[in-house]
Amino acid sequence: MKKILPILLVSCLIGYFASCEKDDICVDGDTPLLVIGFFDAIDTTLSKDVPSLRIKEVILDTVINTIVDRSSSLDSIGIPLRINASSTTFAFITDSADDSDAETGNIDTLTINYETREAFISKACGIVANYNNLNITLPENEDNWIQDISISQQTIENSNNIHVKIFH
Repeated sequence: MKKILPILLVSCLIGYFASCEKDDICVDGDTPLLVIGFFDAIDTTLSKDVPSLRIKEVILDTVINTIVDRSSSLDSIGIPLRINASSTTFAFITDSADDSDAETGNIDTLTINYETREAFISKACGIVANYNNLNITLPENEDNWIQDISISQQTIENSNNIHVKIFH
């Protein structure tokens, strides 16, 4: 009996520690950003910086905080889409500057339409939103600094690749 008790105790401890679950750490649990690359309108293979770029979400009237505001060296950006809607409208402003409470610069307004699809990642990460059937509209105007738009990927599941190309 004295030999069985220690063996039973060790067996219980081994069983207890072996049944513990490791803590889950979320590594890939963010909703992806829409990645936009800026390219030269004449030579479409060359990336081209946008001078003093500012991007504002129109409905919320907020400046996007995923990029450096009014940076002069951006040839690609990642911007968040609204997960509780089927479209997001942005004002893309080049040569942006403040002039007595008014925004100056050349403003093009893009409306991005999409379908939101939820994806379960893991217990630690939970659910993220992915986007399908990407479509972008730009009202034509003779003052548009954006000359053309090309959608490279209709589905947004990560922020690793360019989804949309803007030519200017």
